[in-house]
Amino acid sequence: MLKGFFNVPTAVNEPVKGYAPNSPEKAAVLSAYKEMWNTKIDVPLYIGSEEIRTGNTKNMTAPHDHQHVVGTYHLAEKGHIQKAIANALESRTAWANMAWEQRAAIFLKAAELIAGPYRAKINAATMIAQSKNIHQAEIDAACELIDFLRFNVEFMTQIYADQPKSSSDMWNRLEYRPLEGFVYAITPFNFTA
Repeated sequence: MLKGFFNVPTAVNEPVKGYAPNSPEKAAVLSAYKEMWNTKIDVPLYIGSEEIRTGNTKNMTAPHDHQHVVGTYHLAEKGHIQKAIANALESRTAWANMAWEQRAAIFLKAAELIAGPYRAKINAATMIAQSKNIHQAEIDAACELIDFLRFNVEFMTQIYADQPKSSSDMWNRLEYRPLEGFVYAITPFNFTA
């Protein structure tokens, strides 16, 4: 078991790239956009680490061009929902038993991957799936998700550090526990993060 008080990196807002003409970031997004636009993807259900293809599919089109199919997704049935709920409850236990610094490391690694090698891809996907321009995608997808991951790690450490007052004859401690279940949330279509 690890011993020590661990400090996470101070969260700072991800700088917004300018996407000026002929800039490397603009070329990277344009390349990713063209590849995604000209490739049809097949999106399975993901329940845990399992990919499930039901065969019952619907087309995915861009809001700005309903005639252009960019891929298909597989529809879930009642049994898939029940399986996903069971998996979420099982995963919750494993996540809750993981040391906080390991959970933080996962969030911080995800932020670095989005800030680096996956930035063009997430922005291009947002432009196609939500009809956003490059500046909107950069702010709403890449930067917002990177900030969400980094700042929530910092906020977690601030919450954990918030402890009740103690005196020399009494040591008061508070341990935070996760939710007793899971949260099912459906975000608006225009919210990549």
